[in-house]
Order: sequence, then structure tokens, then C-alpha cells
Amino acid sequence: MYTEDGRIWVPRRAKTKQTFPGLLDNSVAGGLPYGLTPVESLIKECMEEASLSEEIAKNAKSVGCISYIYKTGKGWLRPQVEYVFDLRVPPPEVGSQYIPKPLDGEVESFELMTVPEVIQRMRSVEFKPNCAVVYHAAPVMLDFLIRHGHITPENEPNYIEILTRMHMTFGFERYPNGVNTSAE
Repeated sequence: MYTEDGRIWVPRRAKTKQTFPGLLDNSVAGGLPYGLTPVESLIKECMEEASLSEEIAKNAKSVGCISYIYKTGKGWLRPQVEYVFDLRVPPPEVGSQYIPKPLDGEVESFELMTVPEVIQRMRSVEFKPNCAVVYHAAPVMLDFLIRHGHITPENEPNYIEILTRMHMTFGFERYPNGVNTSAE
């Protein structure tokens, strides 16, 4: 979630969260519950985590997916696929309905940051670590910064490595729908 003037709304996870308490995160995120489409889940999460109305959330644009393998603290490898949406909103001076506010207890607060502030905080390990890339940060935020031209091959020596790690395949292509239907 970003403003028309290029700032990004960044939440701080609640200190009571079981995973990554107190770290910075993607503007709005959540698992995809059975029976909901990605857009329906986005609308639900916008209300639950940021108090954003369905009318506002429906303006989010689907911009793709990222896929990566996350290594847990216990050493388990966990494949992840995340649908990615951009939601551009007016600056807070335009109206309070566009200012995210914590609702369900998963987020402690939201801060409106400039892109340089976001990148600095990524480098100082303030974001939750979802993937093993050069930046210690939520991969959706990295994806946003790349797609909007803030992280480029000219300013990031590990650009290709970052992109490769954010768009992985998991080796399940052999089986339609992830199920082995052969008589092997």
C-alpha cells in the first residue's frame, strides 16, 4: 500500500505475535483460506489488519506472484507462493479513510515511510525475514521496490540473485495438481 506521492505504509507486527513479533512487514498480508479467491482474501485482510473498507480494498491491482523457499528457525525448508497486489491511495492529508489502522491485534501500528527509509530499515534487519536474499526483508516489499524502479541492476550488485530467489519453481511440475497419478 503506497501513496500517490511515493511513500509506503509499513506495519509493525504486534509484540504478541507468535512469529516475528515487533518486526516490520508488508502493508497487508495473510494466508489464503480455503474457499476464498485471492481478491476476496485481500479484501478480508485489508479490513482485519488495517481497517480499510471493501470499497478501498477493491482498488488494489493484481501485479503477479512471488515464489520462494523460506528456511525456518528450526532449519525446515518451506515453499511459499504469495499473490501480490498494489494499492495506491491518496496521501493521508486527503482523507482519514485511507490511513490504515490496526484492528485485529496482529499489527501494532502503521508508519508512512519514504522509499529510502524502507530500504534503510530492510538493510538494518527490521523487517521480518521471509526469504534468504541479500536484504533481510519481506519479499513482497522487495518485489514492489524492484517493480517501481527503486532497486535496479545499477544500484544493487545482487539484483539477479534477488530476482531468482523470488521467482523459484519447486520441482512439482511433473505432477498435475501436485498429485502423482501414475502407477509407479
